Amino acid sequence: MDAEMMATQREQDTAEYLEKHKIIELMDNMTSMLFFYRPDKPREFLIEQLEQLKSSKRSGMKGPNLFDDSNLNAVFGILDPTNQNYITFAQYKQALLTLGIKDINECPEGVGEDRISNKTFKTEAMQGLQRCSATYEHL
Repeated sequence: MDAEMMATQREQDTAEYLEKHKIIELMDNMTSMLFFYRPDKPREFLIEQLEQLKSSKRSGMKGPNLFDDSNLNAVFGILDPTNQNYITFAQYKQALLTLGIKDINECPEGVGEDRISNKTFKTEAMQGLQRCSATYEHL
């Protein structure tokens, strides 16, 4: 087996490993949490999150939900500082990406008017986060 074939096999094995254990998704979720919470001690914060994950797995619970209702209200409030009670589709999409949600609903309620309500934003965010938390079940 030549070096190129070995590298290709090693790359394929690595990709399969990462996919099987949902490592990329886990890292995306952890990075999103760091950006959102901006802890003073990021390493300790990450260790704490992994310990919570381990604890929830032992108790048979699903993975932790990274953001709750108040967090999502805060995100929406940042995007809607004048309290218009809606954000643009571009803001909605960027916020969900920042939260680590990759499979975004491209046609949420209000997209036609380019006005995404807080309710729609939170619904879409929670559904996306629940899909992301399924990542933890594979660890």
